[in-house]
Amino acid sequence: MNTDKIYAEQLANEYAPKDTSKVVALRKLDAKAKLPANVFTYTFGIITALVAGVGMCLSMKVIGNGSTAMLVLGVIVGIIGLLGMGVNYPIYKKMLAQGKQKYAFEIMELAKEISEK
Repeated sequence: MNTDKIYAEQLANEYAPKDTSKVVALRKLDAKAKLPANVFTYTFGIITALVAGVGMCLSMKVIGNGSTAMLVLGVIVGIIGLLGMGVNYPIYKKMLAQGKQKYAFEIMELAKEISEK
């Protein structure tokens, strides 16, 4: 095995000018298509998890005055938080599909240009 040749090729590849601007643009478009869905999902998921936690704290008498009304309120708030967590994924899928549809043409054209090279 000619290690000098391998080393020389690696070094040449490192210093050779790279035409990766289209690949970078493709990655940026992909991220741009997915960003709104990701931001919404994380934000909504954190908020609904906190709501569910407050509901559990109320129902377990960690916060509140420990009355039956607080227990019932805690169960209701907890269920609202759990429902929010349950609908988070379908909302994410819908928003992701919309983002992909919005940028599909540009992404497909750029991917076609890159693959034809």
